[in-house]
Amino acid sequence: MEAKEGTIMQDTDIERREVPISGMTCVMCSRAVERSIGALPGVRGATVDLARERAAVEFDPSTTSMDDIIGAVRKAGYEVPRDEITVNVGGMTCAVCARNVERTLLRVGGISEARVNLATESVKVAYSGRNPPLSDIRRAVEGAGFGYLGPVGSKDAGRGGSGKKGELRAKLLRFTVGFSVSVPMMLLMYAMRLDLLEVEFSYPVEYLFLAVTAPTFIFVSYPIFKAAFRSLRNRALNMDVMYSMGIGVAFGASILGTFGILLDRSFSFYDTALMLASFLTLGRYLEARAKGKTSRAIERLMEMAPSTATVMKAGVEKEIPLERVVVGDVVLVRPGDSIPVDGIVIAGESLVNESMITGEPVPVPKDKGKSVFGGTINENGVLRIRTAKVGKDTVLARIIRLVTEAQGSRPPVQRVADRVVTYFIPVILAVAILAFLGWYVVAGESLLFSLTVLISILVVACPCALGLATPTAVTVGIGRGAELGILIKNGEVLEVAPKLDVVVFDKTGTLTRGRPSVVEVITFGQKENELLGLAASLEWNSNHPLASALVEHAEMGGISLHDAEGFEQTVGKGVSGMVKDRNIMVGNRRMLEDEGIDFTRAAADLERMEKARRTAMLVAVDKRLAGVIGIADPPRKGAGLAVSQLKRMGLRVVMMTGDNERAARALARSVGITDVAADVLPESKESEVGKLQERGEVVAFVGDGINDAPALARADVGIAMGSGTDVAMESGDVVLVGSDVTDVAAAVQLGRKVMGRIKQNLFWALAYNSALVPLAAGVLRLFSDITFPPELAGGAMAMSSVTVVSLSLMLRRYVPPVLQGGKNG
Repeated sequence: MEAKEGTIMQDTDIERREVPISGMTCVMCSRAVERSIGALPGVRGATVDLARERAAVEFDPSTTSMDDIIGAVRKAGYEVPRDEITVNVGGMTCAVCARNVERTLLRVGGISEARVNLATESVKVAYSGRNPPLSDIRRAVEGAGFGYLGPVGSKDAGRGGSGKKGELRAKLLRFTVGFSVSVPMMLLMYAMRLDLLEVEFSYPVEYLFLAVTAPTFIFVSYPIFKAAFRSLRNRALNMDVMYSMGIGVAFGASILGTFGILLDRSFSFYDTALMLASFLTLGRYLEARAKGKTSRAIERLMEMAPSTATVMKAGVEKEIPLERVVVGDVVLVRPGDSIPVDGIVIAGESLVNESMITGEPVPVPKDKGKSVFGGTINENGVLRIRTAKVGKDTVLARIIRLVTEAQGSRPPVQRVADRVVTYFIPVILAVAILAFLGWYVVAGESLLFSLTVLISILVVACPCALGLATPTAVTVGIGRGAELGILIKNGEVLEVAPKLDVVVFDKTGTLTRGRPSVVEVITFGQKENELLGLAASLEWNSNHPLASALVEHAEMGGISLHDAEGFEQTVGKGVSGMVKDRNIMVGNRRMLEDEGIDFTRAAADLERMEKARRTAMLVAVDKRLAGVIGIADPPRKGAGLAVSQLKRMGLRVVMMTGDNERAARALARSVGITDVAADVLPESKESEVGKLQERGEVVAFVGDGINDAPALARADVGIAMGSGTDVAMESGDVVLVGSDVTDVAAAVQLGRKVMGRIKQNLFWALAYNSALVPLAAGVLRLFSDITFPPELAGGAMAMSSVTVVSLSLMLRRYVPPVLQGGKNG
């Protein structure tokens, strides 16, 4: 619930949201929606306003999310009309700032959800209506005292990037000036206290300290006090308020002591106050620099698309801005240039480096009829490409959009940190006051010592590390996945990865290539290339899939094809004709039997191929058996490695297919799978996944994203083989852009690694506060004369958030074990 006017607003256990709902026509509709939402465990109340087509929902965010509420609305048969936009916000310094921005935006009409990503300093806003309410978002953000830097990818956002660089330079200048004054000041004060420096002043030396430090202190600490005022004006407490209290008390007590007002001259914290402000600014500087590196993967993706394209019109080359290229234009791409659009090659041959999209470093041959993608690099030939997709419809643009949205998602583990941050500042304030009173009133310590304890606690406590622990790891991890060709569409997938029990593979198009290929050639008195050339020359006239496999194999081997004469095709048997004045037949047993051709010498080979579920094509030359060509849908490269890696991680691997038991077992054995579900219809795969889940197993399903869409959606984690299909992009929680089956194991390993790093970050963030707050409170004074001075507290605080962000940044170099020695970004 929201705080009343005039009070300090803090997060509570209950949130209230207005959710737009479409499709309701009567009171019965509204009652159905209320019942469906009310059935959620964390919902305290749901009231539908039928006239406004909205539902007011009160819920506990620790147990229920907006996604749960939207799901309940859809379960009742209605929709939540909404679209999303991500905007950059400047000035957020801690998790409490992030919550303040979210709360402020949720008061804007039409906005149903706002999620801040503190790592990227952006907020994803879900809204209803035809156009995003940018003017309202701007007023809300600026009204809350933060900087509105425009939507991600806009010109305003670009200026925001320049603004961030300016902020970094300003922070660098502030803490440099601060330390250059505070360090000599501290050395001078220690020297005078220890009588190491004999200097006579005709006036109290504190006047000199005040004159020297005051302008520097104001310069260094102004942004901290400004942010604290902004927070209090919006009835919220954040760490800037805490820090302002700490350095404000230190400097204010020094002024009072200098002029003998309530305190004596022993209360001289000028150097301490200035050094604390400098440490705080240093911490913010290091944190901002580190956070700027978390989204480097997205920046690299954005840099791949060129700003211009060379278009051929009426035979004339013309270089135009990329945004003016339209579908159907012919684009010329020279060696070394980035391909600007998605399209089809209509002329030319070249090798294209697609590693930035697929993660696979080996260049791909491209010639007439082949598809190419924007952002890839043309290496050694000139290509003419007919544009098929431009702008936001290209594969690169969609990848950027998916990754950006995923980086802004919030895994359930983040709720733990959010809940802790909710109570953090009030608890620390209470600890600081109780410690001050305990030492001064109860223990009878000096006011100077008690005040030092108060300042140290206010400065050392920091929930920022908690707030950054999850989003930085999610942002870097998902960005690293994109570099490897693994698109993780939602941060929740990362949390499920360590919990997986079973990985289910579809067979055709997933474990196999999905199209027949030549896998074996046996010759009888004929050279292999000669046999393939004669058979492929004849089959070139057929449109049968087996014929296409044979022709493709011959062409890939550089075998020359020749014209065939008298071509005849006999349904169910094979083809025949004349090639190079020789009588060629390619077919099955029945064809050779009908022609009276003896093939007994190939009997053993035929039996072996049939057991391996391969199709045997018998080739006869001039009425004599010349060879046998085995064709099959072979396993994808790396399928066996992926299966072995998954088993090594303790996961059960299952293959599910519509093929018969014998064929399924043969393929499964070749890749190391023993658990097979055969004769499963496409529409039954989803229910089979459901049966596994009913047994309590957490399931990942791997499919090609077309026939497997229902099973992908039903699984706890749906992993879609990319293959450039739109359905794959929509169906899976994870999309393997390069359709490399080893990326299945890599995706699970990456998810486990990111989740492990999140837990590590949370541990260090909690350990930092658990260890240092008691030290700052003076616990060591109970056993010794050791104290924890405010200067040391300031330095420790500066390093807390930097440590967490740095741990997350280490994920940028992570290579899943299954890919080590292969692609590594």
